[in-house]
Amino acid sequence: MWMGIHGHDAIAERFAHTLRDGRLASTYLFVGPGGVGKRMFAHRLAECLLCTESPPNELVACRQCKSCLLMAADNHPDLLEVGLRKDKRTLILEQFVGDDEHRNREGLCHDISLKPYLGRHRVAVIDHADTFNNSTANALLKTLEEPPPRSVIILIGTSEARQLATIRSRSQIVRFAPLDVETVAQLLVENQLVADPQVAATVSELAEGSLDQAVAMADEALWQVHTQAVELLSQPVIDSVKLASMVHEFSNSAGKEAGPRRNALLQVLGLVARHYRRHLRADAASADAPRIIRRIDRCLDAEYQVDRNVHLQTVIQAWADDLARS
Repeated sequence: MWMGIHGHDAIAERFAHTLRDGRLASTYLFVGPGGVGKRMFAHRLAECLLCTESPPNELVACRQCKSCLLMAADNHPDLLEVGLRKDKRTLILEQFVGDDEHRNREGLCHDISLKPYLGRHRVAVIDHADTFNNSTANALLKTLEEPPPRSVIILIGTSEARQLATIRSRSQIVRFAPLDVETVAQLLVENQLVADPQVAATVSELAEGSLDQAVAMADEALWQVHTQAVELLSQPVIDSVKLASMVHEFSNSAGKEAGPRRNALLQVLGLVARHYRRHLRADAASADAPRIIRRIDRCLDAEYQVDRNVHLQTVIQAWADDLARS
């Protein structure tokens, strides 16, 4: 297990070979499901690259030098991080080029161009790369095309398909696989995220290799909604009104703000899609498979509509009606 990260030793070995061969790229795009350790891996990689005591061609960190201590304190001047701001659903232009008053004198594109303060590199970690829009991607484009010396940029997303072509074509893609069920269950218990090992085992089966999803599913209220939804969806005739009402009530319970309500709905949609995928994996050749696939697709369509800020009650009712008809 490389630097305390479960499940991604093969990727660590690839980076180790890259460093030994002197072939470190300037831009990497990490893709894979949420909650599998992409962000942690990016931080551990940055720790190794910034360590001033370890050999420059080895993927190790001493954990004792000033650089490593600053990394441990989340205060390293050569580590630059960009992610979604609390009130935003996309990465915004000023994060890359500064606001109007400080245009091109602040922001990641300016900061990554500076010489390293302590380490051998400057490392930028850009989270939520799925949310780039054309203006933010174009702002980063010149930096990707002409990367400053000793700079490394790591973008973190969920899939290649969700990346803009300008980003994808200028990055080396690193694919992270889901964690295995046993690892997710172990992490839940070890990190005291779930107290009951049996609950940990159950939610790990449904989480599809994502620790984040397993933690979310362990929430009692969400689990209750999941159980009730599965019961309704298992009936010969689905009561779409009851299903929509239950899901809408759960979404509203997240608070008055739209963001938490959307996230709550996305959790339910994801659980229902996982429920159907489990059935499909159990018997892909069954006569019921086409209907199950249609229902999975309908859940994905609803997730897309939520991401695009379609009115939530409309999304919920249309989704429930379509499942009942399929």
